[in-house]
Amino acid sequence: MSLIPATILTGFLGSGKTTLLKRVLQEAHGQKIAVIENEFGEENIDNDILVSDTNEQIIQMSNGCICCTIREDLRSTLQLLAAKKRKGLLDFERVVIETTGLADPGPVAQTFFMDDEIAESFLLDSILTLVDAKHAAQQLNDRQEARRQVGFADQIFISKTDLVSAEETDALMHRLKHMNPRAPQKAVHFGEVAIKDVFDLRGFNLNAKLDIDPDFLSEGHDHGHEHHDHEHGEHCSHPSHQHDHEHGHGHHHHHDDDVKSFVFRSERAFDPAKLEDFLGAIVNIYGPRMLRYKGVLNMKGTERKVIFQGVHQLMGSDLGPEWGKDETRISKMVFIGLDLPRDIFLQGLEQSLV
Repeated sequence: MSLIPATILTGFLGSGKTTLLKRVLQEAHGQKIAVIENEFGEENIDNDILVSDTNEQIIQMSNGCICCTIREDLRSTLQLLAAKKRKGLLDFERVVIETTGLADPGPVAQTFFMDDEIAESFLLDSILTLVDAKHAAQQLNDRQEARRQVGFADQIFISKTDLVSAEETDALMHRLKHMNPRAPQKAVHFGEVAIKDVFDLRGFNLNAKLDIDPDFLSEGHDHGHEHHDHEHGEHCSHPSHQHDHEHGHGHHHHHDDDVKSFVFRSERAFDPAKLEDFLGAIVNIYGPRMLRYKGVLNMKGTERKVIFQGVHQLMGSDLGPEWGKDETRISKMVFIGLDLPRDIFLQGLEQSLV
């Protein structure tokens, strides 16, 4: 049986997760989707869509979707769904897991890698994060959970942009890009997202395409606008980072997010043993603060690209395609995390080169 793709939907309270899910559950898109809802959610879908007098955990929707609420833990719910599908009792093609607005998507993502039974049935496709344009600046300033959700995202959907000015939306997108350069951003209205933008994004595939804004990676990229230097955060006077909007003073107090990203790149090859030791050590120490990290590496001893990525303490690598004849063999890695010591990482990586 082929693996069942799973999507994790996260986002702060009121960001529009439920609206998006309702569309998935009611629209005639021809896909059979099982939605797993965290019961502790601030707003249960069932109240609106389902008659919740039933104790049945799994309810079949009119368009072929299935909705179930988690009463136990995620793992047992996933196992139950996979077992029912194998026996032909339930028919669905993919799973969407809605986390509560305060949840950290990390442990949910880890379930798909750490649990062999789950890994044999499911494949984590991507983490989608919804951000509410109207309240995002405040939520990102005040709540670390909101910042972590941005750091984990493979795709960011920005809702309620019609309620704020174009400048505010632009400032928010700029700020999100600083926090997570590898997640594409898209403004959406009322949860109206095309199904193709939600599924089969392959955010967790170890593929050779490193989704980082190319601009973010180019050296000496001062195009006369904000510094896209690797520091991202410390010297940025972009409006969304500032608490007060006095214009003309670029140097007064501004908000410095603890979720930041930085990139390492080098044309020298890595020494596999040294790199493994170093990555093992930092994951051991900083794993809980490392949200997502990904890279395409030039390794000594192989003609193929080495693709690696991780979530928290879990890290995996794979051999990718061969380097092209005229291709510059350059390693690129992006790290997204909470107050990670950039200097220690960059120095350690530098010392792991041949």
